[in-house]
Amino acid sequence: MKKIKYFYNTHTLRYEKLITPLRVKLLRLFGFLSGLIVASTVVIYLYLKFLPKPKDIESNRKYEMLKENYNQVSEKVKMLQQQMAVLEKRDNEVYRSIFEANPVPDSARAKIIDQQKEIEKIKEMDDFELGNDIAKQLNNISLRVAFQMKSYDAIAGLIKNQDVKLASIPAIQPVSNKQLNRIASGYGMRIDPVYGTPKMHKGLDFTAPQGTPIYATGNGTVKVAGSSSSGYGNHVVINHGYGYETLYGHMVRIKVRPGQRISRGQVIGWVGSTGKSTGPHCHYEVHINGREVDPVYFFYNDLNAEQYDRLLKFAANGSAKSFD
Repeated sequence: MKKIKYFYNTHTLRYEKLITPLRVKLLRLFGFLSGLIVASTVVIYLYLKFLPKPKDIESNRKYEMLKENYNQVSEKVKMLQQQMAVLEKRDNEVYRSIFEANPVPDSARAKIIDQQKEIEKIKEMDDFELGNDIAKQLNNISLRVAFQMKSYDAIAGLIKNQDVKLASIPAIQPVSNKQLNRIASGYGMRIDPVYGTPKMHKGLDFTAPQGTPIYATGNGTVKVAGSSSSGYGNHVVINHGYGYETLYGHMVRIKVRPGQRISRGQVIGWVGSTGKSTGPHCHYEVHINGREVDPVYFFYNDLNAEQYDRLLKFAANGSAKSFD
């Protein structure tokens, strides 16, 4: 039964039935509907804002996995690019110079690989862009590898009838270094251990106990065998011909004499600490036409690819201070 409301009319001094005008009823209905709409809008907004749909959760999970995979692939791509850069440098500065062939200009490689731009930030990429970027980088590396293989094929043709020359080129480490942990200081700017100032270190320092054998790294003729005031102490210089010379410094004792013919792997002396030296080691240099070059690129005869990669890291990350 509907409840009837009354009010006291002071003019008639009687209780009269309360009748709500239609206008008031419409205003109340409009207010209710407006409140309902506003409340619904707020609820929907909060739901979409803080309670994502299961499909969105799955999409976000897949996207995070894709970003993680991208990071891993990107690291592998960077490693491959570094290895390719080393191969290209060895190709131009070592292999082709051995046979007096012209280096492959960077412009020739650039025409094929089309130098890529810097990678965009991952957060600004969608799934499609991430996939395209990965594919582009891998495709560039594949083209570089293919081009480098053609270059090595050309070098293989140069190797024919070059046995004598190849045996003369420095191609092994001057001391036994099977664990690849004896390079204490690499080629480049280093702190002088005596004066404490930056100085160009023109070779590699191999640490080893005094008396460790030192080997000739290629066939040749002994040019110098003795001591001097140059700081190398007891040292040997071998002329390999074809513009190549190697220097072995700070020996405790020398086994060869000037003018003697030497074969690769032959013992020429023993590790010591003579001259300007702060500890037993072998200072080793490679010269091409009178110019010092990084010896780390001339160990290709006694190292596989993995060992060579490790040796490069040892040489690059060695002590900032040289031993001489």
